[in-house]
Amino acid sequence: MVISPLTARTHVHRAMAKLHARDRAQLVVMAYESGLVTPHGD
Repeated sequence: MVISPLTARTHVHRAMAKLHARDRAQLVVMAYESGLVTPHGD
């Protein structure tokens, strides 16, 4: 899948708005806590 950097940025900003996240780092923390992503090797 190929998307433009602007499209990726738009998706990140929309996710931040919907989840009331302060920054991208908080989105990553939320993804780990929810089980959406797991540490490498699991």
